[in-house]
Amino acid sequence: MPTSPNPDKILAMKIRSITYFLNPAYPLDDQKLQFAGGFLQVARPAFVEAGYEVQSARLATVPFTNLLPENKPGELVRLAQALEATATQLGYDYVSLGPALPEYLESYTFIPEALAATQSAFFSGLMTTLNGMVSLPAIHQSAEVIQRASVISPDGFANLRFAALANVPAGSPFFPAAYHQGGEPAFALATEAADLAVTAFSQADNLEQARTNLVNAMEGYARNLTVIANQVEKQTGVRFGGIDFSLAPFPSEERSIGTAFERLGVPVLGGHGSLAAAAILADTMDKAEFQRAGFSGLFLPVLEDATLARRTADGSLTLKDLLLYSAVCGTGLDTIPLPGDASVGQLSAVLLDLASLALRLDKPLTARLMPIPGKRVGDLTDFDFAYFANSRVMSLDALPLNGFLDGQETFGLQRRPYR
Repeated sequence: MPTSPNPDKILAMKIRSITYFLNPAYPLDDQKLQFAGGFLQVARPAFVEAGYEVQSARLATVPFTNLLPENKPGELVRLAQALEATATQLGYDYVSLGPALPEYLESYTFIPEALAATQSAFFSGLMTTLNGMVSLPAIHQSAEVIQRASVISPDGFANLRFAALANVPAGSPFFPAAYHQGGEPAFALATEAADLAVTAFSQADNLEQARTNLVNAMEGYARNLTVIANQVEKQTGVRFGGIDFSLAPFPSEERSIGTAFERLGVPVLGGHGSLAAAAILADTMDKAEFQRAGFSGLFLPVLEDATLARRTADGSLTLKDLLLYSAVCGTGLDTIPLPGDASVGQLSAVLLDLASLALRLDKPLTARLMPIPGKRVGDLTDFDFAYFANSRVMSLDALPLNGFLDGQETFGLQRRPYR
């Protein structure tokens, strides 16, 4: 099975992931998993032979609480280890066992242990309910997971594999947010496409042309990917769920969404004008026509983007800036390096802001917060990971909440009416 594209056909844009969604049952249904392996034997070569670099193959399940017996949530470690081992044998690089659910608060408490017991298993926790409510207890539990996971290893790296979710539906191929709604298997594609924006803006003479360039580039790649995906669907019988064309970056200058901001005309990302650039980028992406899955928005992951990491390190870009930009674009707060002594109360305050923004604007947002043991604000990070650009620990300007906001209630936020 080919794993790298023919150099004569190699294409600029990369596929971050081919993500396969299923309900594997528990105990694991070997027939379902072997079918997933057979799917990958068809899907990966199809895209590789067309010239795409496929960086990973991923397996996403229904929420783990729907798999485990109600009185045995502690079985999560055993389930995660078994699924991780089987998925690896089948050629999958990572697995996501979906989110803990607000209606089963105990389910959040077992995630840190499962993270510690695995290497390639991802998890998440929903902070909002399916009927559009913010769950204060679920927010607190998610913050507890983040704090406990931060000390699994000396560098706090385990939190790369956990995200707190707000208003995030099933079907996104990006991890850690990926999970399956249920029913028959499906697959979706996640792209690494920040370089498309950099190129589109570099080759334009004005704003309109820059936006047209990006739309044309996205639609061109999407058409090609969709043709291949439909062929895979026909050959395997697995439904194609679409493309998450979020402009995910890689930690190099030419593949940085932060570079795209600055090519658009923002002198320094984080300064005034950055919000406008974020809105323009997100609006331009919305104009592209293709079969969408997941976020299909603007990723701003601090540690995965060279320019974001640099602007964070020099103090130009703050956590509040990133939360502000989430109002007009993006997927929330991603790979945020925080002080190791960040408290559950402080983390909860940030998560509550994010969850409220997601429901009020009716958009999916996530938080992947990474407190680093022993690090203080301004300290350099020292991750040894190919997909990270090191930066400095960001300031967490939050105090623990009190009063009603520190309660155990669930409250609704009606989507803001637009006139």
